[in-house]
Amino acid sequence: IRSHVKRVLYSIMSTEAVKTTKDVIDFVDDTFMGYVVGRLIDSAIIGLICYIGCLILKFPYPILISVIVGVTNVIIFFGPFMGAIPSALIILMVDPLKCLYFIIFIIILQQIDGNIIGPKILSGAIGINGFWVLFSIILFGGLFGFWGMLLGVPLFYVVYVAIEKLVDKKLRKKNLPTDIEDYGSMDYIDP
Repeated sequence: IRSHVKRVLYSIMSTEAVKTTKDVIDFVDDTFMGYVVGRLIDSAIIGLICYIGCLILKFPYPILISVIVGVTNVIIFFGPFMGAIPSALIILMVDPLKCLYFIIFIIILQQIDGNIIGPKILSGAIGINGFWVLFSIILFGGLFGFWGMLLGVPLFYVVYVAIEKLVDKKLRKKNLPTDIEDYGSMDYIDP
């Protein structure tokens, strides 16, 4: 398939345009794959930590609960809460006091994940501010539901980088500085 696509692209585009297209496709592929793999690794680690915690704290159904928490953790920001609610209900049916302990355990676990484990794993995949991460989750989640929440962050990052490159190119064309810090203290540029 790759050979056919290249053949068609070279037949309808210039060699420079094909190279640019390939570079863009490679960037998008690397961004999405890095993000997805990072989220899966993060979720597997959280699922494993949850399982160990469930065993130590003697929660009922530790495998089921840790799988639910781990799988829903793939969705950034809202996923941990989506997994904690049904897990807490399962524990509540068996032992209400342990349900309270479980909720405290999950809050601590998600704070560790959100502030230590997740950023370390995903630092290479996402280079955007936390505000834009939350914005992209809400925007794409509202537009596309589960898949938007799952893939909205890398999609937003690709668009963000494309806009940054376009702005840098236009600034260079006008012989203006491209570094963002140069614009922080400046009121205007004197022509």
